[in-house]
Amino acid sequence: MLSTFSFPNKIIFGCGAVNSIPEIVKDFSIKRVLIITDKGMVKSGLVNKVTDNLRKAGLEHALFDGISPNPTEDNVYAGIERYCSERCDFIIGLGGGSSLDAAKAIRLKATHDLPLAEYDAQKGGAEKISPDMPGMIAVPTTAGTGSEVGRGAVITIKSTGRKTLIFGPYLIPSVAVVDPELTIGLPKTLTAYTGMDALTHNLESYLSIQYHPICDAIAIKGVQIAGAYLRRAVENGKDIEARANMMMAAMMGAIAFQKDLGVAHSLAHPLSTIAGIHHGLANAIVLPHTMEFNFEHANQTFSFPNRKSSIIKKRKGDYSLERLRDIADALGVNISGMSLDDAAQAAIVQIKQLEKDIGIPEKLRDVGVSADMIPELAEQAMEDRCHLTNPRKCSKEDMVYLYNKSL
Repeated sequence: MLSTFSFPNKIIFGCGAVNSIPEIVKDFSIKRVLIITDKGMVKSGLVNKVTDNLRKAGLEHALFDGISPNPTEDNVYAGIERYCSERCDFIIGLGGGSSLDAAKAIRLKATHDLPLAEYDAQKGGAEKISPDMPGMIAVPTTAGTGSEVGRGAVITIKSTGRKTLIFGPYLIPSVAVVDPELTIGLPKTLTAYTGMDALTHNLESYLSIQYHPICDAIAIKGVQIAGAYLRRAVENGKDIEARANMMMAAMMGAIAFQKDLGVAHSLAHPLSTIAGIHHGLANAIVLPHTMEFNFEHANQTFSFPNRKSSIIKKRKGDYSLERLRDIADALGVNISGMSLDDAAQAAIVQIKQLEKDIGIPEKLRDVGVSADMIPELAEQAMEDRCHLTNPRKCSKEDMVYLYNKSL
């Protein structure tokens, strides 16, 4: 059986890490840096932490702050136009997952001529991505997507209106500069939403049916860390220990989902493009319902093909229960003496309680989703590849059911 394991770039982690950027840039022997971010980062003053350091080191730079909360194909083409017009040869992505994903796509387009849609992972786009790209530093300001160590970028393509995954090992940024101090000013709501994104990445990766024991170990530890520190990060944004641990959990989730994800992400992606809901919030609202959906499947047996070989792996239905039990344990439940069913159910209870504690709305209707959106949402959810590795196979009817249950 063949598997491809791509693990991270160089990571500089810790308070004050942002001050190391000039020395990193100098190592690449470049002429001009393009900083890719959004207008909120400029307004917050966080961009100055990078530009001031570059200026003091005598390094030339330009700024592109045109990234949307859910990055679009238009954002990418506007960014590459700025990159070329400013004659840049290096990229710094600064911000949340949207800015980092867009920076990766702009980096790709700097040397790859095909239309962006041609790199769609569902259409074999990874095979078209070569290592010939400019260097890139990723500087996250949230603890959510872990894009700074991820090999993918999610971009909404204009022709389809669908969030499209572009991925390949060469998309991993050259260096990740992860400074917990950059997240101290993040509001409670965004801390909660991005934190639930990190937790969902770890949790769904652990539930994924793909074979990847290395990612399993990372994912379950990521669940444990996020479960222990997310409440603290929301309650006190200046708790630097909690902030640092949530950034670590976010990176772990992004590394782990090389194993792929599950149906929660397939449901969440259209909620961003169609209903405009923050990705982490969308994940959080649907996650308990997808866990219950997988729990209900536990007595069945299923088969799935490994993507890299013709070998058919068989997994009994207990797989879902055993994985949910492990998640309960990681979330701090004393599972000693519990039946497998009860321990698995405890994981769902813990997630619901955590979301209540950090102020996550319980229903999609609370954030503006209406029943008339469900047909289009379900259509796009089925087109999203994340559900292909969910423990329970999903039909369009299942997507409709899960949206209605979450509504």
